[in-house]
Amino acid sequence: MQENKQEKSLIKQNILLYLEKKGVTPYEFYKISGVTRGVLAQNNGISEDNISRFLAYAPDVNPTWLLTGRGEMLLDKQDFFNIQEKEEKNLPIAHLTGNPKEGIPLIPIEAMAGALTCEQTVLEYECERYVVPVFKGADFLIPVKGSSMYPKYSSGDIVACQRVAMSSLFFQWNKVYVIDTDQGALIKRIKPGCDKGHVLIVSDNEKYDPFELPITAIHEVALVIGVIRLE
Repeated sequence: MQENKQEKSLIKQNILLYLEKKGVTPYEFYKISGVTRGVLAQNNGISEDNISRFLAYAPDVNPTWLLTGRGEMLLDKQDFFNIQEKEEKNLPIAHLTGNPKEGIPLIPIEAMAGALTCEQTVLEYECERYVVPVFKGADFLIPVKGSSMYPKYSSGDIVACQRVAMSSLFFQWNKVYVIDTDQGALIKRIKPGCDKGHVLIVSDNEKYDPFELPITAIHEVALVIGVIRLE
């Protein structure tokens, strides 16, 4: 009698194909998306919650392809922008809340290092909190100061940040991070350095020269996941 072995679901196979195309390992994907660790290696189905997390992680994926395998893997640019525009119209940008158990704390620029190290005295008692539906997963908001990241971010913009554990730190090259360093807290783009012990700190404003920084000089890290632009 032949054993009936359960096969990996089509959706899981397609998620793995997408990650391979993007050059992302399953480990990196689990950590960023919040999808249950190890689920893609199991020969069974996938929960609705994990599918939703993947779609939030990969807004450029074609949902029809993901679920059925039909069509192109990625949405064309016009479809992608239409979806984004529809979602943005249906969601308020932000609103202030007085409930200490909801929303995201807005951290003063001078307290940024405290936000990175999870100092609850700063987060819970001294900061305004805002409900921002489009920034799910954000740990705190901070204002941008200075022009080093212009035109990506202007002084006065508010960026949403998600903490990254130093114990399992890896950088998504060319992404913007908030880093607490020996030189203070910085909002910069991170690229590979001269070796594994260094990273290249890059400003979007060409007037600011890039510089290398030892990873040992970085104390805490958060990934910038969105921005509220002030007109």
